[in-house]
Amino acid sequence: MTTTYPQRTCIGCQETSNKKLFVRFVRSPEGVVDYDSTGKANGRGAYVCPQTDCFDTACKRRAFDRALKVSLNADDYDRLRMQFNAHMSRVANKGKECDV
Repeated sequence: MTTTYPQRTCIGCQETSNKKLFVRFVRSPEGVVDYDSTGKANGRGAYVCPQTDCFDTACKRRAFDRALKVSLNADDYDRLRMQFNAHMSRVANKGKECDV
């Protein structure tokens, strides 16, 4: 029996894929939008492909505002970009680790 995973859509490029392949941002019940490292944080989520182009497109189109039903300002988008870039750096460095 094969395992099926929930499907989600990227708010940047509109591609649909396995939930685990995306980067998730979540609006908490208090209204704060942040990167969700676990993919399980409580709140409304928005998914982006792990590619800078998709993130940039989502920001340009203000897709986070629509998907999370909030109004974000430029400082919020800068903070989300820093969180996204930090995530991408961790992912890139994880592949470079070696067992010594």
